[in-house]
Amino acid sequence: MHKYTYEFLKDKTITSDLFSLSNIITDLKSKTDERKDANKSLFSKLETIAIKESVEGSNAIEGIFTTEQRVKEIIENNSEPLTHNEEEIAGYHDAIKFVKENYEHLSFDEETIKRIHAILVSRHIGYDKGGQYKTSDNVIAEKNKDGTIKRVIFVPTKANETEKAMSDLCLAYQVYRDDYDIPALLLIPCVIVDFLSIHPFSDGNGRVSRLLMLLLLYKEGYDIGKYISFENQINKYKSNYYDVLERSQNHWHESKNTYYPFIEFTFQILYQCYKEMNRRFIVTKSGKNKKNERIEAIVLDSIVPISKADIQELLPDVSVTTIEAVLAKLIKENKIYKIGTFKNAKYLKIK
Repeated sequence: MHKYTYEFLKDKTITSDLFSLSNIITDLKSKTDERKDANKSLFSKLETIAIKESVEGSNAIEGIFTTEQRVKEIIENNSEPLTHNEEEIAGYHDAIKFVKENYEHLSFDEETIKRIHAILVSRHIGYDKGGQYKTSDNVIAEKNKDGTIKRVIFVPTKANETEKAMSDLCLAYQVYRDDYDIPALLLIPCVIVDFLSIHPFSDGNGRVSRLLMLLLLYKEGYDIGKYISFENQINKYKSNYYDVLERSQNHWHESKNTYYPFIEFTFQILYQCYKEMNRRFIVTKSGKNKKNERIEAIVLDSIVPISKADIQELLPDVSVTTIEAVLAKLIKENKIYKIGTFKNAKYLKIK
């Protein structure tokens, strides 16, 4: 039986690379928070966009789709779902709104987890298992096109052991969350791996796990998921997501699994969210007309190192020659510095 212990997270020598990435994310969080305070209107618009992208992204990971128009009608006009897929989409919208609006008052406990699940499946006509743990065993499997099982990926906790497992998981999180030697950013992905390994519900575990991820990140002050869809970024790397989860679940029942693949993936997704936030911010805020002014605004507004290729992508009408000239000028004026050499070089504003 799996033991819910996260003592290994205190071994900073093993996780030095992850601590380094954690520090980068913390720095980006601080810079993004400063922008948020000074650009409330822009961040409000990004919040609206992120809700839609999260609803689409989290459901897309599970193969749940509908048309763009129907997603818009469900989210913006509270249109009644017309299909089973739309019930799933509407339920996720209800659940993510609940988490976003109430996270400060929610705890990581069984009551909250069951409530999130109940909201998630509340639009399912005829489904009466919302907020109830599974009553029969389940498996995580890769399936053939005809629905038959091709390969069993993981066998979760048995149904008759689920209640105790969830109680142990929630207690372990509270204990280790209060341990100042363990950074919350390292703990959260481990808890999500364990939740998915228990697989406590008969349906909706993947989507609940992503809502719990957002909840725990929000409570630690990492609210980037409000403005850039965390789920949408995961969907972009869907195959990698399933791969690292499988690797982190290997030998889970014997408590011999390694959480590091999933921790690293989570950190990379967080980093991608902050990078995308940076990209959207500088594109929106760059209201200059002259090409050289637009390049300067993009480079000086960026909170992550930016390459010539990045600038070209943001300003497709500007030549490489012009970009290089402006970068050289900014370096000469001691406004930016160069990281790396040749084609891989990136640039960042001097503080």
